[in-house]
Amino acid sequence: MPIEIGRIEAIFRYPVKSMRGEPLHDTVVGWHGIEGDRLPWLTASKLPDLIRFTPQRENGNNQGLPTHVLTPEGEEMPLFGEALAAEVERRYGAPVQMMHLRHGIFDDASISVITSDTVGEVCRLAGRSADVRRFRPNIVVRSLRAVPFEEDVWVGGVLTFGEADDAPAVAVTMRDVRCAMVNIDPDDGSIAPEVLKAVVRANQNNAGIYGTVTRSGRLAVGQTVVFHSTTTLL
Repeated sequence: MPIEIGRIEAIFRYPVKSMRGEPLHDTVVGWHGIEGDRLPWLTASKLPDLIRFTPQRENGNNQGLPTHVLTPEGEEMPLFGEALAAEVERRYGAPVQMMHLRHGIFDDASISVITSDTVGEVCRLAGRSADVRRFRPNIVVRSLRAVPFEEDVWVGGVLTFGEADDAPAVAVTMRDVRCAMVNIDPDDGSIAPEVLKAVVRANQNNAGIYGTVTRSGRLAVGQTVVFHSTTTLL
């Protein structure tokens, strides 16, 4: 039975995997996830400084790849230019090559979702200010229940976004098993191990869910989020 569980509070796309996310008011979700999400793939787990690089777009263009990247020091460099590759190489200590793949590189599935209540609880337990950027979701849900880790009971069900008959839909396939990425401060790249420890302690290392797109369409901040399942929410 369909149950309205909340509304979309925020949407994020990560044009270059492990670099800063790009907040969106609305976007298209296709069969491979949000368009333009997570393309090249040296990750911040190997180079935490990557989290401080910001993909840039020219003239407000919301489609396709970003054209430039802003370094932590504020220098703008072409995405596929030699200067950016050299800058990343310098920090990483090994050669890198900028590449563009047709589809993104995802950890487990093409869409990640988390509630703001889960973010708040983990950060509270870790003694940190609530910052959803640590968790790098595509969709943040403002839940009506306001219960941390509510996402766990969505596994096996389907989430739909919006009220149209052909609203985009995501089959919830698994819980999001967290790694050390949540420890990285999105502003300065410093490491706070207590964040991942809080996830482990509070919910067996799970925070949020992964899903697979089963119906494409347009996502927008403010859309209703409906859970469909053959079982009853506890």
